[in-house]
Amino acid sequence: MANVYFAPYGVGLGHASRLIMVAEGLQNLGIEFKFSTFGEAANYLSCLGYSCNIVPPMEFGWTSEGHFSISKSIANIPRYFVNFSRQVNQEVSNMIKFRPIIVVSDTRLSPILASKFLRIPSIVILNQIRLLLSPRLRRYKVTRGFEVLNGEVLGLGWTLTEKILIPDLPPPYTISEDNLWGTNSVKNKLEYVGFTTPKTHVTESDAKKVWTELGLNHAAPIVFVHVSGPIETRMSLVRVAMDASRASKDYIQFIISAGYPGGNPHPKSIQGGWFYEWCPVRDEIFSLSDIIIIRGGHAAISQAINFGKPIVTIPIENHGEQLGNSQKIARLGIGVAVTTRPLRSEDVSDAIRLVLNNPTYLKRASELRERSEKLNGIDNVVKIVKSFIN
Repeated sequence: MANVYFAPYGVGLGHASRLIMVAEGLQNLGIEFKFSTFGEAANYLSCLGYSCNIVPPMEFGWTSEGHFSISKSIANIPRYFVNFSRQVNQEVSNMIKFRPIIVVSDTRLSPILASKFLRIPSIVILNQIRLLLSPRLRRYKVTRGFEVLNGEVLGLGWTLTEKILIPDLPPPYTISEDNLWGTNSVKNKLEYVGFTTPKTHVTESDAKKVWTELGLNHAAPIVFVHVSGPIETRMSLVRVAMDASRASKDYIQFIISAGYPGGNPHPKSIQGGWFYEWCPVRDEIFSLSDIIIIRGGHAAISQAINFGKPIVTIPIENHGEQLGNSQKIARLGIGVAVTTRPLRSEDVSDAIRLVLNNPTYLKRASELRERSEKLNGIDNVVKIVKSFIN
């Protein structure tokens, strides 16, 4: 029996979710697999019944308002080096015991180094080659130089794998282009496999059932606020969305999902719509909605594109990756980004009206959906993993 070792990044659920789908695609082959991660992803995998090794965390710092904290992240640098070294040592031990035929990493470098040490083939799924700094820091020449340097150093680490799989569309439609391009060490090793969010096709009867249960109104547009990302950042967006829902209750229907695994799956009525702690009918609501409000995370953006929906992004403050993704969404004409600070419900409402009143956003979102349907990221990753097993 062939063993496959999956190592997703532990912050948020997107990395773990896409490796779960890859694992499910291998189940019929009689393959045994094991996960290795930390943080919220580890809890999520355990709740779903998957075998998971827990490794020391590598997380950024956040403010009490849910913003990316530059000062806390810098202060944590010594701990990052310590925990990274501990991760590598622990992964070596885990792999010796499990004896995988291939290691599949998602945005984690330590399992790649461990697999290289043990001469085990590895691949990495990655939509962020380099760490983008905040716009405030990028104004300075020295910090821009540091950004280029960290990209080249990290790039050399990523090239230790047999393949670097980009879960995105090929140029010029690449959502995460700001996080990928400009690093010379990896440019000849990138392979675009397409979005790794599920290609879900919601039936009319399933959508109608949710519509009836929520008592939705055909006369008012539906806005789905799909909150995801690091757990520390979610509540601030939920509060703003609640305020926007109250202010727009007479002409817009809001559905808010806080994205808490294990939370209450039953909707709670709020002024102007509904609130889920954890939404079990997410795909149905995606299909019913007129606009999707999300952070700037790559997984959430790709899911909205797969449904052909216009997007309003509200990237985490000072979060370089999400800001870059959001700017590309605006350049593609499929949505707008709300980056005003402090974030106000009025800013969110203005962005919603802007998108609703301009049908071009929907037209371009539909066109991009057609392009995305030509590539099935999960199927392509599964095929690549199978090639190593065979």
